[in-house]
Amino acid sequence: MSRNDNKRYVPRDRNWHPPAHAPGYKTTVARSPRQTLVSLLSPTVSERAGPDFTRLRMGPHDNDLLLNFREDPALAGSAGLPIGERVIMFGRVVDQFGKPVPHTLVEMWQANAGGRYRHKKDRYLAPLDPNFGGVGRCLTDESGWYRFRTVKPGPYPWPNDVNSWRPAHIHVSVMGPSISTRLVTQMYFEGDPLIPLCPIVNTLRDPEAVETMIGRLDMANSRSMDCLAYRFDLVVRGELQTYFENQG
Repeated sequence: MSRNDNKRYVPRDRNWHPPAHAPGYKTTVARSPRQTLVSLLSPTVSERAGPDFTRLRMGPHDNDLLLNFREDPALAGSAGLPIGERVIMFGRVVDQFGKPVPHTLVEMWQANAGGRYRHKKDRYLAPLDPNFGGVGRCLTDESGWYRFRTVKPGPYPWPNDVNSWRPAHIHVSVMGPSISTRLVTQMYFEGDPLIPLCPIVNTLRDPEAVETMIGRLDMANSRSMDCLAYRFDLVVRGELQTYFENQG
């Protein structure tokens, strides 16, 4: 029996996660499940083991959103730098026992500095930035660290309610050691007054859970005359520890 055949991950804490149906966040009314979820008595192989990203080829600027969209052949010779506040987003991916998660895929996507996504259905009146794509990816290192360089996204209106605005945020997907540990979340920016007004944020019952979604200003890792840095650690589900592991 391989090690993957014996993996068991800690069950999700449903009181920590937001409810699937939250009427204040109106999109959940149509999208939330109406039937009882199917319970799987034993995890499948795909849940116990995840993709191996060690062979994934990364471009030289995949994690640098200031540069990666400039490599579009259609922009050859004419590309400049994106407009907006330059920031570094970095942190560590660990499991809930504090163990680093090395060589896992971290993906991110965001609006530009004006609050508009590069998506054909985004009709917000803010202009597109011809030098900014808004997507990036990287692999964590041996100690679970990841890093992106980008511009701070702008807030934008959305039709959840009258005059509703999303706080500035960056979407993040991290795979973790298996499919069952994948986490999709958002990073907000410390000090943003729109955070407590956001219906999505307010689906979280525990204020401590909200705090885990806020990137903290880190002057030690900021670059003088270049970029401010925000640290955003990501915690995925941990593998159940054994008695022998604790005695090592």
